[in-house]
Amino acid sequence: MSTDFFSDYTMTIDGKSATSPDSIEAFNPATEEVIATVPDASRDQLEEAISAARRAFPEWSARPVEERQAMVAKIGDVIQEHAEDFMRLLTLEQGKGRAGAEWEIGGSVIWCQEIAKQSLPVHVAEKTDDRTVETRRVPLGVVGGITPWNFPVLLAIWKIAPALVAGNTMVLKPSPYTPLCTLKLGELLRDVLPAGVLNIVSGGNDLGAWMTAHPGINKISFTGSTATGRKIMESCSGNLKRITLELGGNDPAIVLPDVNVEETAKELFWAAFQNSAQFCVAAKRLYIHEDIYDELAAALVEYAKTVKVGDGSQQGTDLGPIQNRMQFEKLKNLLADAKADGQRFLLGGEIAEGKGFFVPVTIIDNPPEDSRVVVEEAFGPVLPLLKFNDVEDVIARANNTDYGLAASVWGRDTAKARAIADRIEAGTVWINEIHSFSPHVAFGGHKQSGIGIENALDGLSEYTNAQTIVTRQLQPAE
Repeated sequence: MSTDFFSDYTMTIDGKSATSPDSIEAFNPATEEVIATVPDASRDQLEEAISAARRAFPEWSARPVEERQAMVAKIGDVIQEHAEDFMRLLTLEQGKGRAGAEWEIGGSVIWCQEIAKQSLPVHVAEKTDDRTVETRRVPLGVVGGITPWNFPVLLAIWKIAPALVAGNTMVLKPSPYTPLCTLKLGELLRDVLPAGVLNIVSGGNDLGAWMTAHPGINKISFTGSTATGRKIMESCSGNLKRITLELGGNDPAIVLPDVNVEETAKELFWAAFQNSAQFCVAAKRLYIHEDIYDELAAALVEYAKTVKVGDGSQQGTDLGPIQNRMQFEKLKNLLADAKADGQRFLLGGEIAEGKGFFVPVTIIDNPPEDSRVVVEEAFGPVLPLLKFNDVEDVIARANNTDYGLAASVWGRDTAKARAIADRIEAGTVWINEIHSFSPHVAFGGHKQSGIGIENALDGLSEYTNAQTIVTRQLQPAE
């Protein structure tokens, strides 16, 4: 199939191209220019997509798992074959620079390849001459996937790959802010997957609400904000729809006094600001021991000055713009609040006039623990540095949040660091590294950072129901 990546964006419903009388504009966040229009799916089109997925389910789920795995691996091959176009389009619609695009598209290929190797074993609880008890995993039916705008390709694959390997069919909705790569992926896969197995529909909030309430969808897998996650959970309760929710975070990083300050400063910078801090697991509260606070703060500021913020399509850009105006305005409001509170800015804080949703790297010096820049998830390049001198105190402060997605602890004495990590209320805690993910490592949030697991066999099982079969062998008739 010949595909023009930069025009003609259509939905995929039942293996065919679908347009809509209504449309949504997609913008380049670096220029604020309209780069494309995409279909705004109607309720009838959603019905068509769900019906197609339900028709495809019996045959797809009956295929040997090896065949489903091979097709998921083929999805990775298709992405790899078109990697350069995917990276260019991703930068155009999302804003991230070349390195970020390579990380996301390359990761999408790896996830397809590795999830395609996974399968869920049958557990035999009892086996005697006359009785067998075994539990197997069976697919749910139709999965509705709703993906965010910060990593639109990778986080779509995090849902598509396990859902299909497990034997489900899918209706996937990308964010209305970043629909382009996902729609192109659907177009490329029309010749790879049987019709109806993967349907991709684009639209706004109404489409998402229709999906979460629809009785024909058996599960919703959503990545996005905690506020939206609460609404989805409520909507799914109508028919006890299964859910996986990967939600927000306000991730603490705790830095002990024995670190190498210069080396750690660089790692902490990227821990906080990768993808312009539009990252659910970005280090969002940086707790630094008072013995090294001034030195580390200065090192962070100096390193930040070497990082280029700009249009992701320009060579040498390290950090791109905020992806959309809504988030841009939220960050402007957050910065205005910090200024009104008299907080001290070590770097940044001033947004320049002009086109593009650009927010400079901003570092704030030891604001009050109850200030908005500490309590709220900024989801942008605004980082508070916070001073501590007591381990018990910093653990309590780190855990004093409704969120519990991830955290990190930094220190040469790994035993001390581990003792702290063990007490952090978060789904993932890294020690002396951050943002390492794997298709074979479980990822999920505690508290209001989510429900369920993605990745690993735990994540694959989220797309199944357990079914126990008890067989009693009857004696032959005499």
